[in-house]
Amino acid sequence: MGIHGDEFVERAEQIGSRSDFCTFTRELLENFRQHPDEWENASLEDFLRALAGFAENMDGYYANIGATIDCDVPSWRIFADMLLAARVYE
Repeated sequence: MGIHGDEFVERAEQIGSRSDFCTFTRELLENFRQHPDEWENASLEDFLRALAGFAENMDGYYANIGATIDCDVPSWRIFADMLLAARVYE
């Protein structure tokens, strides 16, 4: 069955290590394999375009959710948030 939607957001918030990120990425891949219809950006081209778009605008995302994250300081959590957002970011 695997992880879905909001569960990924909660999981991303808990990422604190490279190992956590690797597990998260594998779970995200499994979600894509099982539920490709849930992904707005299912092609590599669309996914990478969305990834870049989110990276350019993620300050606003974190401000909107009330998170105090410095987007200029890379972290495993930010990487996870970027991958998660690229699934659906327009």
